[in-house]
Amino acid sequence: MSHHLVTINVNGIKRSDTVPARLTLADFLRERLDLTATHLACEHGVCGACTVLVNGETARSCLLFTVQADGAEVTTLEGLSEGSELGPIEQAFWEKHGMQCGFCTPGFVLTIFELLDDNPNPTREEIIEGLGGNLCRCTGYVKIVEAVEEAVTRRGDGT
Repeated sequence: MSHHLVTINVNGIKRSDTVPARLTLADFLRERLDLTATHLACEHGVCGACTVLVNGETARSCLLFTVQADGAEVTTLEGLSEGSELGPIEQAFWEKHGMQCGFCTPGFVLTIFELLDDNPNPTREEIIEGLGGNLCRCTGYVKIVEAVEEAVTRRGDGT
């Protein structure tokens, strides 16, 4: 199997490594960089647990080869942290009980991050549509939608 040198800016840090051509970005993040908030579940791009931002847009890291991300800027859940403080989306999830087991939460948070960047004040219907590509087996999504609405409020008032 061929190997390739890649350089990827991950969470603001330039990382270079020689990787097999078929190493997924999810496996690169988890195994090579120890960024374990990127979760693997279905490994078919259906569930959204592996969602990361690639050049500011959501991507299923289980479907993307690391070599395809060469030169890109990748953001994982760890990259959204504001020091030891939760970001507004994470804080909203905490306060509104938008998670149960938490396995799907990183994918939801990154999806919401992109959603709110594109549309800072979405309607409930736009939130539901925006979250349509992420699956949660524990909740009924009501609390997740409420968490997004809370994040909108928090981002709007700077808290």
